[in-house]
Amino acid sequence: MSRVAYVNGVYQRHAEATIHVEDRGFQFADGVYEVWSVFDGRMADFDGHMTRLHRSLTELRIDIPMSREALTRVLKETIRRNRVRNGIVYLQVTRGTARRDHPFPAEGTPPSVVVTSRAAPFAKAQAQAAKGVAVVTHPDIRWGRCDIKTVGLLPNVLAKQAARDKGAYEAWMVDEMGLVTEGSSTNAWIVDKDGRLRTRDTQANILKGITRTAIMEMIEAEGIELDERPFSVDEAKQAREAFFTAAGAFVMPAVSIDGVKIGDGKPGPIATRLRERYLEAARRDAV
Repeated sequence: MSRVAYVNGVYQRHAEATIHVEDRGFQFADGVYEVWSVFDGRMADFDGHMTRLHRSLTELRIDIPMSREALTRVLKETIRRNRVRNGIVYLQVTRGTARRDHPFPAEGTPPSVVVTSRAAPFAKAQAQAAKGVAVVTHPDIRWGRCDIKTVGLLPNVLAKQAARDKGAYEAWMVDEMGLVTEGSSTNAWIVDKDGRLRTRDTQANILKGITRTAIMEMIEAEGIELDERPFSVDEAKQAREAFFTAAGAFVMPAVSIDGVKIGDGKPGPIATRLRERYLEAARRDAV
């Protein structure tokens, strides 16, 4: 079956879907995106992603392209047309198409909206989580508003490729003080050597992950002590456990950092329990 994409009001064959050459997302990375995990044809953490989408658009002064209800219908229809049971649905909104010029285009220029959906191999992800994955560190060279989920991801791409070149799953980016900010597409966590669960607080320098937020609610419900405080690369290497969270990775245990074994080199009990609880809740509450 051919895949289907939604582009500016039209459902069309994925292989033939196009945007204008002067779309500002293409020329300036002037746009935002969101990705929902799909379980049994339904979207997980729906409200969180939708709320963050509206915040990102507002921060960049991009017009909200359609009502929440209309956008929800488009997302669900794209999932349906692609017959996705388990996978992702991707939404991108840009400032639209206009003559190439750095300032915003004329008021009333309609935003561009693209939606795609595809299946993802859930069994493979489960196997990776059961074994644990490798992480490498990489300098954080991104701009100062990483709290906005912009499509300007070149530094993230370079970090992710650096990880791939070294045979690792993910790169954890490190600031000028030697502190881990976040992964190239994930939020970073450790259980430090004293047994405290730690993740960096969300300011303008990292993204407030939706999966991160869901995990934090579970942590609170379980009465686990959480320390929202930055940690260094050395602290991460000395940790009892390390893991990262994201819409596509859920909760993924990291068993090595820059080749240094974390704990006993196996997924730890906290990461394993949080992954199980998150997947259970995500499937139950998906819409």
